[in-house]
Amino acid sequence: MHVFQSVVAHQITFILGIVNLITALLVLLTCRCMGGAFIGGTLMKYAAYKWLFKYHCIIWWIFWASVVIHAVFALTYFGVPY
Repeated sequence: MHVFQSVVAHQITFILGIVNLITALLVLLTCRCMGGAFIGGTLMKYAAYKWLFKYHCIIWWIFWASVVIHAVFALTYFGVPY
């Protein structure tokens, strides 16, 4: 498909990669089950962190949607190397 070979596809893939990194960091910081539990426990006294913590589940959805779309664009553009 021609749309996946365009410059816009490169830009979308790059932007989604950045979104993946940012949302992965936010998920780790707000998750009490993973490594962010220690950090989150100390940050819970701040209002900004409490506001971010409320959106933990939404951040997960954004993360997985971004990962799937990023993978589709990357695999369609670069293909499977084997």
